[in-house]
Amino acid sequence: MSFKKIQLSELTFNPFDLIGKGWMLLTGGSTDNFNTMTASWGQMGVLWGKDVLTCYIRPNRYTYEFVENNEYFTASFLGEQYRKALSFCGSHSGRDCDKAKEAGITPVEFDGCTGFEESNMVFVCKKLYYYDMKEDSFISDDGIVEKHYNPDPLHRAYIAEITAVYVKE
Repeated sequence: MSFKKIQLSELTFNPFDLIGKGWMLLTGGSTDNFNTMTASWGQMGVLWGKDVLTCYIRPNRYTYEFVENNEYFTASFLGEQYRKALSFCGSHSGRDCDKAKEAGITPVEFDGCTGFEESNMVFVCKKLYYYDMKEDSFISDDGIVEKHYNPDPLHRAYIAEITAVYVKE
């Protein structure tokens, strides 16, 4: 299969469905040294005059060090037929296994980054800014910390410019 590069403005999708229901693979590193993880939290929009994706990665995730140590990462969107692969990548660590191989997905290079052949769409993202979430910054006391973090650490948020979009031909 092949991909073609298009302009982000050519796309039409619901980001709530694309990320929240469809999930994405966040991947840092080159095809010879990478890690990926499933994410269902994120935002897309415009910030600082740039089209951006904001994603969240816990510092204890193996993918964190790959995204942290590279200027670019990818967000890959796969179809529903890859739900088991997405679930596997979200519940296993690349420290312990070859996630791509065991999930049955094929790493492919996109502008020096790693995405997956099975994707319908891949965003190449350049990190612009990060911030670490802090427990004392929560304004609402509706149980978010207890529900989503204890005992896990809070996320690092990466705001990244979407520099390229590839869709399956």
